[in-house]
Amino acid sequence: MFTGIIEEKGTICERESTSLRIKANEILLGTRTGDSVAVNGVCLTVVDLNRDSLKAEVIHETLRLTNLGGLNIGDKVNLERALSFSDRLGGHLVSGHIDGKGRIIKKRREGNALLFSFSLPEELTRYIIKKGSVAVDGISLTVTDVQRNSFSVSIIPHTLSQTILEEKSVGYEANIEVDVIGKYVEKLMASKEKGLSSNFLLEQGFL
Repeated sequence: MFTGIIEEKGTICERESTSLRIKANEILLGTRTGDSVAVNGVCLTVVDLNRDSLKAEVIHETLRLTNLGGLNIGDKVNLERALSFSDRLGGHLVSGHIDGKGRIIKKRREGNALLFSFSLPEELTRYIIKKGSVAVDGISLTVTDVQRNSFSVSIIPHTLSQTILEEKSVGYEANIEVDVIGKYVEKLMASKEKGLSSNFLLEQGFL
């Protein structure tokens, strides 16, 4: 699990068919082979480390379903180490399993913040609520508005300086992870219609 608080921006320095090598600094501290890191919000496993970079495995399905498939050498990415039990939860619980990609359809300045609007299928916006949380390229953000096929977030200067979104323009596709709590609530509500049983709870992963 992650918090959606980006620790640093890394740089893609090597790309192979099923792996990415990322130049980084802060997230290398305490990281070991086998650990999980979030790259643009995608949970990946570290398979190699040296003093200034890490290598993470990426399966073809992940490359297809997320924006990692479009990364090139020199591109910047958001990085976060996995949450430990002693960490403070500054954002919200982020699993690192991307639900879909949202395209920037509007970007404008509001005071000292930037407002971004993203298009997203209704099958995902149903889990997004105003003033709720959503992860955009791994960044925990508060929703300012939600429509049938879009949602908006306002990003403060500090968050912009620590992440890659400020440099992105209309048309960019970001990785979106909706709040997992909404999915659990939907499953539990559905259980009322078919009857809550130990078998149902087992099927849905609650037992």
